[in-house]
Amino acid sequence: MNATKIKKSLITLFSILLAMVMLAPLIWLIGTAFSEPTFNMTFLPTTKFTFDNIKYVWNAIPFSQYYINTLTLVVVTFCVQFVTSTIAAYALAVIDFKGKTLIFAVIFMQIIIPNDVLITPNYMTLSDMGLTDTKLGVMLPFFGSALAIFLLRQHFKSVPKALAEAARLDGATTWQTIWRVYMPTAKPAYLSFAVISVSYHWNNYLWPLIVTNSPKNRTLTVGLAIFATSKEANMQWANVCAATFIIILPLLIAFFILQKQFMESFVGAGIK
Repeated sequence: MNATKIKKSLITLFSILLAMVMLAPLIWLIGTAFSEPTFNMTFLPTTKFTFDNIKYVWNAIPFSQYYINTLTLVVVTFCVQFVTSTIAAYALAVIDFKGKTLIFAVIFMQIIIPNDVLITPNYMTLSDMGLTDTKLGVMLPFFGSALAIFLLRQHFKSVPKALAEAARLDGATTWQTIWRVYMPTAKPAYLSFAVISVSYHWNNYLWPLIVTNSPKNRTLTVGLAIFATSKEANMQWANVCAATFIIILPLLIAFFILQKQFMESFVGAGIK
């Protein structure tokens, strides 16, 4: 019994230490963002608390435009992925057609291939279409998601076919069957993918940097990188940290409010 308690105590202690290590950069960032600018870098702030850095950064660059661009990118991309992934997963899980296994294998391979490998062909395609430096150009390569299709397919395959057949006998259309029978069973998968999709596109930097050239289409991450190397940053870590804090604040708030749902969604998706 004592050995079990000691083991649990050690695991708890290790978890606390690991959490402190993971939180250290965030603590330093927030502390620096709300302290008076200084050229001396320390883990804990040595100057007075102030909101001046946040005010300065917000007025120095068009953060409001960057926020609108990023929100548009995140919301529209996820909504399109929601529809395309649901339809594709339903077809691969329920409908029998020739070559289904091969198509699923090709889609599954897309999970393994990093998105950065496809930057050059995607950019060339957008250039030929005249979609560079547009919001649509930033979003278009992500309108389909292999990960979402894989997660949803696994959930859809667990639904008894008798339920779908009963819905059709009651006069339900294909979309009504998907909406009322298949989608409710896949809520953990939808929420899990929503977390992945939103966080990825909110923090994505390389692709928007390559595609966009004007402030009206830049995202928050690109705006931060440009600000960090500009004269407006005044070579002060406090200003750069303040800009970073403005960018990550919505994700932090969303996580603290919905952390229980986030954890449950990943556990539920993993069980399937």
